[in-house]
Amino acid sequence: MTAPDPNAAKSTDLINWIVTRGLEGADKEELLDGYCTRLVELGVPLMRFHAAQSALHPVYGGTGYSWYQGRGGDYQKFKYSEDVSEDWQNSPLFAILNDDIDFVRERIVDQNEPSQYPLINDLREVGATDYYATSLAFDVPTHNMPPEAKQTVDGVLLSWASNAPDGFCDSDLDLIHTALPHLGLALKSASNARISKDLMRVYLGRDAGRRVLSGEIRRGSLQQIDAVIWNFDLEGFTSLSEELPGNEIIDMLNDYLAVAVGVVHDNDGNILKFMGDGLMAMFDVGDIDADARAALKAVPMLQSRIEELNAAREADGLLVANFTLALHSGEILYGNIVSESRLDFTVIGPAVNQTARIAGMHRSLGQRILISDDVAKAARPCGPDLISVGR
Repeated sequence: MTAPDPNAAKSTDLINWIVTRGLEGADKEELLDGYCTRLVELGVPLMRFHAAQSALHPVYGGTGYSWYQGRGGDYQKFKYSEDVSEDWQNSPLFAILNDDIDFVRERIVDQNEPSQYPLINDLREVGATDYYATSLAFDVPTHNMPPEAKQTVDGVLLSWASNAPDGFCDSDLDLIHTALPHLGLALKSASNARISKDLMRVYLGRDAGRRVLSGEIRRGSLQQIDAVIWNFDLEGFTSLSEELPGNEIIDMLNDYLAVAVGVVHDNDGNILKFMGDGLMAMFDVGDIDADARAALKAVPMLQSRIEELNAAREADGLLVANFTLALHSGEILYGNIVSESRLDFTVIGPAVNQTARIAGMHRSLGQRILISDDVAKAARPCGPDLISVGR
């Protein structure tokens, strides 16, 4: 009878934990923090760990997670940039990604000369004795893939550093390698879940995205709710767009619609859809009185922020615009409509149609902001800023 292999037991323990947490849906930060903690508990002299991944997000193009002995983990987001930083170009991970090498291993304790990588020299200054980095691809490159396409293959770049007197021993690296595919699969699952949430939120809105991911995906799955509907439009944008080249039109739209979206979100509303140079939003924060108060609270905030934007654009010599806003409240149907192969998560109902009709009365009434009597009554006491424009 042979004695049990302690290294095999360590690998089994670590892999079981990774698989369990992956199946339970642990997010990336929780997963990597637990992974580093368990490496240390299993005797790996880990001083620093880093993982970097690309991201599918409209604002940032990559994420990073760094864990330090005694300090725990730190999660970073890296914005898109056309310029490659010097630090990144000179890093071991950049070399793995771009120079067609599988790993970087430097036993710092055995080196008398500085490393070619500034990061490793910095780690030496704080006591590191060993450094190992590699990559794990989530996609399988095809045999005829051009060399530059390697940079676009989805995956994760990882590094481990030790401050033990002799650095990592062979069994430490064996444990890391044995568990690596399992860690990669759990990270891929966590990343895909985060990408789904991010993209649903960005393209459908916070509430609609959450509902779709929770299973509201059948055509006709509609919920009747009471809410306040906002219709926001830029005033005179059609004539302005005839004076501007295409890229400036897009920049202008982005400026104004970003302000409107920010105001809606700051007051717990949800964007339902963009309509040319405007948008439709919904306030459903509680009962209809709370909805009306939230929607009205957002109005002076919108006015103030549009004024600030116009001042900034004028200072830059850019054309400015004003806006119109219509508010109405009532029962709406909120959910999936259209076709089984192409659904739209939106709102329908008489209250939505009435809001659109109110939005068409700005010019005839000479008012940029129109609020239905239903909203005014629900939000009472309204204060002196609301005046009647007749029946």
